[in-house]
Amino acid sequence: MIYPQPKFLPGGDRFVLIEFGNEMNLELNFMAQGLASAIRESGTRGIVETAPCFASLLVHYDPDILSFGDLQREMSALIRALGPSDDIVLDSRLFYLPTLYRDPWTRECVEDYCAKIVKKEPDPEFVARINGLADVDQLVRVHSGTEYWVASLGFWPGLPFMMALDPRSVITAPKYNPPRTWTPQGTIGMGGASTAIYPVATPGGYQIFARTPVPIWDTAKRFPVFEDSIVLFRAGDRVKFVPVTLEEYRATEAQVAAGTYVYNVVEYQKFAVRNYKAWLDTFDHGKRF
Repeated sequence: MIYPQPKFLPGGDRFVLIEFGNEMNLELNFMAQGLASAIRESGTRGIVETAPCFASLLVHYDPDILSFGDLQREMSALIRALGPSDDIVLDSRLFYLPTLYRDPWTRECVEDYCAKIVKKEPDPEFVARINGLADVDQLVRVHSGTEYWVASLGFWPGLPFMMALDPRSVITAPKYNPPRTWTPQGTIGMGGASTAIYPVATPGGYQIFARTPVPIWDTAKRFPVFEDSIVLFRAGDRVKFVPVTLEEYRATEAQVAAGTYVYNVVEYQKFAVRNYKAWLDTFDHGKRF
């Protein structure tokens, strides 16, 4: 649900969590990101940074400049000025990522988990079955059939938590129990209704079924897209997974290794919530691809 009024929760002496509701949905995230954008534009003294999440916004502030009470009053005024979510317009870049579905590396990872920890149904088949899809081929069509909204960044530096913008591509999956001890870098997987990309090889619990050869963070800043940040994505960006063959994957991987890969990104776009909702009204949400 969306709360009638946002909740302001202290997070120590330098943070406040502003909660807009208790669901994981796009409407609440638009509100969180709209407030983050308004804070940047307001230039309010004492605010260090913001971090949007699915239904909330974490605000880091300097208590020597701004008290908790003053911060709450400032944020409440900005929220009132935002108006309804339909009026929110956000900067949004669009990234096209080459993606190998049903790749050998995530398959090996799942097989290793089954051999060493506990047996389970292979992830692609499991996700397809519990979402009522005909087979893994349809899973690939459904998952790659939409742009994904970067709702939040976290867990590991640069890891994007993303939500499908097309409701026909919304699928869900439970996380591993217990989690894996390792996951290949570039792995794409799902937990709940969120899709994520693993920036480096780490433990993890998402159901995994694809991999991209394109780095999403780069501490060496080898590519121009990392000039301003070692993290590729920002909250409010969009990602489109483009299915490729193993040969195409290998070719892109070689370009990345040589430092010649050119990121396919559309800069300087605007995402208007009102236009997005109008688009949603043009088709049957119940039909899959």
